[in-house]
Amino acid sequence: MKVAVGASSFAADSGKAIALLEQRGIEVAKNPFGRKLTKEETIAHLQGADGLLAGLEPLDEQVFSACPGLRAVARIGIGMDNVDLEAARRHDIKVSNTPDGPTQAVAEMTAAALLCIAHQLVPANADVHQGVWKKRMGSSVRGMKVLVIGYGRIGRRTAQLLRDLGAQVRAYDKYQPADCTLEEGLSWANAISLHAAGKDTILSGRELDLCRPGVMVLNSARGGLVDEQALYERLKDGRVSWYWGDALWQEPYHGPLCGCPNAILTPHLSTYTTRCREDMETAAVQNLLEDLGCV
Repeated sequence: MKVAVGASSFAADSGKAIALLEQRGIEVAKNPFGRKLTKEETIAHLQGADGLLAGLEPLDEQVFSACPGLRAVARIGIGMDNVDLEAARRHDIKVSNTPDGPTQAVAEMTAAALLCIAHQLVPANADVHQGVWKKRMGSSVRGMKVLVIGYGRIGRRTAQLLRDLGAQVRAYDKYQPADCTLEEGLSWANAISLHAAGKDTILSGRELDLCRPGVMVLNSARGGLVDEQALYERLKDGRVSWYWGDALWQEPYHGPLCGCPNAILTPHLSTYTTRCREDMETAAVQNLLEDLGCV
């Protein structure tokens, strides 16, 4: 049996997950490029594979049709936007993900980003590196009004961390009972933290204009939840004071927000802690083994 690995960083810091495969005599073909695979590279990489430990490579009808031996896909992470689930069903390919593994790491990163922004760490650091000794006045998370959009595992854990820091938190979720409507939450909040699923844009220019002037926006979920051009314009005129994005519109990202000093952009690394990666990789391998009938 052969398992291909699409995720570029699989087993980079821990051999626990790969050992679960190798001790069963399963051949493991790791990502040969150390980056996200293209569709053509994915098809070539999956030849002869029974299972795939998936990263963000495209997995659609064309890929599944070209890989008739593929029986199971285990996504290392939560998001399934890169997987055509209907096409997988048509080809009788079982698909799984690891919804629990990223929760703590992403919530911690979101709280860290808010603290970094609130306490002016980025401009203060730049000042010192440029020889400027300037004490900037920050703001406290205590008493801050934070709207959490998307109240699943990560949204709930983020809300708990922020409440522990003294923030007032309200939640909005399109698919379950919420504390407020989206419009009410936007006009109330000093900061917005995005944790919603799906591909629909939530913050377009209209929604951003409903926000308090100087609102901070945090996005660990998907770049497309925010209208990129509308955000750029409002970062430039100060209506949005700060933006942190870890999931960007294109990756690698070279878009207009690179020209905004009040945009903190990170390369999709919220889950990149040794504990989180090991937990997700191990859970994905266990899912794959079960779907391949190896347990």
